[in-house]
Amino acid sequence: MNILFASQTEEPGIWLPRLKQALPKDCFFVSPTEDIDVALVATPPAGTFEPLKRLKLVQSLWMGVERLLADPAFPKGVPLARLVDPGMVAAMTETVLAHGLDWHRHHYVYRIEQEARRWHRLKQYLAADRTIGLLGVGELGGDVARRLGALGFNLVGWSRRPKKLAGVTCLTDLDAVLERSDVVVCLLPLTPHTRGLLNARTLRKIKLGGAVINVARGAHLVAEDLIAALDSGHLAHAYLDVFEHEPLPHDHPLWSHPGITITPHTAALTEPRTAIPKIVENVERLRRGQPPLNLVDFDAGY
Repeated sequence: MNILFASQTEEPGIWLPRLKQALPKDCFFVSPTEDIDVALVATPPAGTFEPLKRLKLVQSLWMGVERLLADPAFPKGVPLARLVDPGMVAAMTETVLAHGLDWHRHHYVYRIEQEARRWHRLKQYLAADRTIGLLGVGELGGDVARRLGALGFNLVGWSRRPKKLAGVTCLTDLDAVLERSDVVVCLLPLTPHTRGLLNARTLRKIKLGGAVINVARGAHLVAEDLIAALDSGHLAHAYLDVFEHEPLPHDHPLWSHPGITITPHTAALTEPRTAIPKIVENVERLRRGQPPLNLVDFDAGY
């Protein structure tokens, strides 16, 4: 097969040697031609899709696909597969655990206390005293839930469709999930239904003194409403890895707010060592005439 690697964000020098080793019978290209069978993409350059006349599959190099779905040049009728990378899933879980424990063990407060050289102990809580709300209980949410559950936290999960997940009380009522939650973790795909989901009304539903962890997409959260919820004392802290405009502008008020911890969209990066076997699996399935795994539902948007 002829396989195109097209990305403005992923480094071909890292990916291509591994891909060629894993798929030695196939030919790889970094410029689009009409005889490409599979396109491996992440923020592809403008004009990538138009020449691809016999394309059989677009394989995203990322889990999120909202930019591809919004691209008017995306070829109609061609299947699109998300990349469910085990390394990325593990990294996301580690990030959520780190932030959740930072809040649970008051480390975000103790860092400020250290700067002021104050020796002041806060009340200790058991994990069983806390409830963590997971917005999104798919591949990412399921892995996060297993790890948090093993530590003894109570878990509630929200999805638009009914789900069953061991150890998690899964609900389709967003307000009911937020009202039970001390910490809310956003792991949702970005769709018209989830844009701005965390806003002035919904943030007030989270328990007093709670926290927000957003590791999904910046547009899920209304930044001004978060700042207001922190300033009012309703929320204690927020951990933000994603932003509506990236890089986050130098003068944005989120940078300097004492109640916000910022990371530069590093919660879970695609890891070629664990991602390439998943790409190979889809290429081989395509070669055998089988449907690729993790195909996107274009109507649902993920």
